[in-house]
Amino acid sequence: MDRRTIGAAALEVGAVGLGCMPMSWAYTGSRQRGEESLRTVHAALDQGSTLLDTADMYGPFTNELLVGRALKERRAEAFVSTKCGLLVGEQHIVANGRPGYVKRACDASLRRLQTETIDLYQLHRADPEVPVEETWGAMAELVAAGKVRALGLCAVGARASRREGRGLHEGTIRQLERVQQVFPVSAVEAELSVWSREALETLLPWCAARGVGFLAAMPLGNGFLTGTLTPGQGFEPDDVRARHPRFTAEMMAANQPLVVGLRRVAERHGATPAQVALAWVLAQGREVVPIPGAKRERWAVQNAGAASMRLTGADLAEIAALPSAMGSWE
Repeated sequence: MDRRTIGAAALEVGAVGLGCMPMSWAYTGSRQRGEESLRTVHAALDQGSTLLDTADMYGPFTNELLVGRALKERRAEAFVSTKCGLLVGEQHIVANGRPGYVKRACDASLRRLQTETIDLYQLHRADPEVPVEETWGAMAELVAAGKVRALGLCAVGARASRREGRGLHEGTIRQLERVQQVFPVSAVEAELSVWSREALETLLPWCAARGVGFLAAMPLGNGFLTGTLTPGQGFEPDDVRARHPRFTAEMMAANQPLVVGLRRVAERHGATPAQVALAWVLAQGREVVPIPGAKRERWAVQNAGAASMRLTGADLAEIAALPSAMGSWE
């Protein structure tokens, strides 16, 4: 697989990564099977998808434990990205950026992941009660201690900025500029896909201008861009899509032209809509690494295949002309 570099430290990863969250968090619980998910991680590594993206809050904790089982056998082949800063309660999620907590969270993640070093340690969300510089400083100390190789930041929601009348990703860029004064940012993780292109406006250009890697989260639109979902099919209550404004039956039907357009391009390349969607993300810049979520071997293998796709200028123009995605917030 083609390799890409993340940040000033020039950390090398496969061009397409693996988002591990669906294996144990946020998506349909009845379809989460540990052994099958473990095989999926191995399949991704076999294909060269070396970046494994997880977080302590996924599960919580069970996702890191799962990834750790794979790392025990194949640590040298993997690039491990995990996150801290969010605590999961019974009915809520809260931020915790206190320096002492961050250091304890890192040690706990290292134990669960069965590794001595985390390749990329990301701040999931900044704590509004703690200056982000203090949190980042504690994370930088983890680098100095050899427990972490590089630091990253997850973007705050672009849609929240829109509702508040501010520029998309404005809050994230402000945070980035603050923490850069403390310790270099190697990567930013944010949503980017054919149906969520907000990062192209300011956030991705900010990263590209500074040599910061960009991890494209949800590059398949929470599964919608694969073309395997049916409008009105419904989702189990524990699935985030059951409450997502783009996954109502009405909105899924309204957004079908996006899938139709991707399928049209895919047919010309002998590929799948998912592979075209990932190839589009890869075409947005050499600093971009999509991390599609998967919990089945075949999807991990299929996603990895997108790294060898080369969309033409005509393909990209056709995708650019597809209608914007609609959701019930609009």
